Parts: sequence; C-alpha cells; structure tokens
Amino acid sequence: MKDCLFCKIVSGEIPGNPVYEDDEIYMFNDISPQAPVHILAIPKRHIATSNDLKTGDEILIGKLFLKLKEVAQGIDKLKNGYRIVTNCGAESGQSVFHIHFHLLGGRPMKWPPG
Repeated sequence: MKDCLFCKIVSGEIPGNPVYEDDEIYMFNDISPQAPVHILAIPKRHIATSNDLKTGDEILIGKLFLKLKEVAQGIDKLKNGYRIVTNCGAESGQSVFHIHFHLLGGRPMKWPPG
C-alpha cells in the first residue's frame, strides 16, 4: 500500500534494520521500544488489521508466530519469557494500519497491560 509506513519499510523506501527477513515476513526493532527487547513482526503483504485476515492467511500468520518463537529463543534477554501482542483498530492502540505483532521482553511484564 502506497502510504503505509510498514510497506515503505518492507520496500526499502524507509530503512528498517531487519532482525529477520524472508519472502513473506519482516521483523525489525521498534523505534520507540516499550521493553528492553521490542521487535515488530509483519507480513510483507499489506493486511491492515486482524479483521482483514482472509481464509488462507492462517498459513502466513502461523509461519510468522513460529518465526517469532525462533527469534525469541535466540535472544538471551528473553530466556525467562516474552510477550507477543497485537492490536486491532484505533481504540485498541493500533497506530499503523498494517497488521503487526510486538515481541516484548527483557523485563517482568505486568497484567493487565492497559
């Protein structure tokens, strides 16, 4: 999508400093981290919110979650646990309308988060 910040990062129009990248997934450090480790994971294909997922996207989202687990297991600061969060819609806190998952950790997480 032309005006999407994350699509611009995926295309290289804006630098993203990837943590992981393949043909379908892009992961990068959040520029405004909320924890010692704060990685964003996105599908390269533009999907605005989780409400926009379609039949067949379960393969992509499943692959993304397995890759999040693999990346997390390779980060020493996450050995005692981590959190994966996504927001859907403005009221939930979604500010970039390209589905994304936050991998957070490196400190104790509190509940409820918001």
